[in-house]
Amino acid sequence: MSDLVKRSLWGIIYVVVIMGGILVHPLLFALVFGTLLFFTQYEFYAMVEGAGHKITRFPGSFMGVIYFLLCFAVANNYIPQVFSLAFIPIVLIMFIIELFRSNRNTLERSGLTILGFIYIAGPFSLMNFVVYTSAGGQAHAFYPWILAGVFFIIWVNDSFAYLVGTQFGKHKMCPSISPKKSWEGLVGGAVFGIIMGIINAVMFQAVSMTAWIVIAVLTVSFGTLGDLFESKLKREIGAKDSGNILPGHGGFLDRLDSLLFVVPMVFSWLILYLNL
Repeated sequence: MSDLVKRSLWGIIYVVVIMGGILVHPLLFALVFGTLLFFTQYEFYAMVEGAGHKITRFPGSFMGVIYFLLCFAVANNYIPQVFSLAFIPIVLIMFIIELFRSNRNTLERSGLTILGFIYIAGPFSLMNFVVYTSAGGQAHAFYPWILAGVFFIIWVNDSFAYLVGTQFGKHKMCPSISPKKSWEGLVGGAVFGIIMGIINAVMFQAVSMTAWIVIAVLTVSFGTLGDLFESKLKREIGAKDSGNILPGHGGFLDRLDSLLFVVPMVFSWLILYLNL
């Protein structure tokens, strides 16, 4: 099997799993994205640990999933909203774990473990409030199309940024961080990403055309920043990919790095838009 065929096959499987997790059923959403969260956060810890840093790998990943499931229960109205503040005791628990470890790397271990929790578990947990938004016309109702639309914009932006950059890219955007990215690719991806936002507005009319365009602009802008941030982390660590679980695509963090910056911004915009 050629590398292109293998990459395409795994790309299709990845898209099917993501869309199935978003669209089929709320419990499948919790299962798919809770699993993705665990492996993405664990992958981040493994990558950092591989660079020689001390870290608390499994407890940090486990706490990330616990917080994600608590937010799912809050968003689904299973438990009171006050439980969304559980990140405070969870962070304290991570400090307490280090208190009873017999090592001299307390600051490094606790700091990097909490960084992984904030960087990865935080955005994943906010996804619950994006799919359980009142944009669908009913509070605490499962409305997956906004998150699905965000993924569509990310994928279109990435694809056309690559295509336009490959064909026309002459001006490097951040050569010290990501040598292949160009300003031409950025503009090309942004144009088609915003067009995808307009298409989303036609297909998913729970929010207005203007709101979808804002979502598209936020997704393109912060998705690019999220990708650059992960590229900078890998460059400083000396890693080519965050993992190899997806042949031809790297690791989960490589596939989801844009989303980690996009979700908090889209969530903030939805809160503002729905209360205007």
